[in-house]
Amino acid sequence: MSGIDLVIFDCDGVLVDSEIIAARVESELLTEAGYPIEAEELARLYSGLTFKDIMLRIEQESQQLFQASLIAEAEDLVDRRLRAEVRAIDGAAEAVASVTGKRCICSNSGTERLRAMLTRTHLLPFFDGVVFSSLDTPSGKPKPAPDVFLYGAEKMGADPARTFVVEDSVHGVAGAKAAGMRVIGFTGASHSHPGHADLLMEAGAETAIRRWADFAPMLAALSEWSEDA
Repeated sequence: MSGIDLVIFDCDGVLVDSEIIAARVESELLTEAGYPIEAEELARLYSGLTFKDIMLRIEQESQQLFQASLIAEAEDLVDRRLRAEVRAIDGAAEAVASVTGKRCICSNSGTERLRAMLTRTHLLPFFDGVVFSSLDTPSGKPKPAPDVFLYGAEKMGADPARTFVVEDSVHGVAGAKAAGMRVIGFTGASHSHPGHADLLMEAGAETAIRRWADFAPMLAALSEWSEDA
């Protein structure tokens, strides 16, 4: 796979099955605040966004205002649940290990949450020192902004055009494409839904996989093909 400088993995919903846990907590808080929404709908509509951005979008769409304190409450509750419950997605460790070149994580989650999840799921040794949070970039802009992807590529000494990203959300795919990277969609987490793969490819993913067992051959095949060829 000489055509690849770097493989970037999203974390939530790609390596660890955390999106549905966060969606359950956040949907309960929003429902209690007067905006009834099921966890599955929240995940389908807003997966890949920070809870702050989810609240802002709902406020714009519904004209309903929320207390700013809800953000801190959600962060605390989600962190507690993740520390106790999060699991690696089946096959994630083997898929990551199959990448013999440079690899890293680019995520909207904060560094402490990422480290806690990766430690619990025994994935941290694969990424120690190469876990990048959008909160720690110079701009601090989360996905769908491309900033964290470009930051990760710069830190890893990689050409964005020779970088592959694995993403489970439309917002993440959009950010990676805006960074000039190639994207493989992933639909193997518990928050996935019918039509998920189609949405990821409409957003710019070249393909989508549901099982990590399909990752290595897919990456090898795509690395031999270029949109410019």
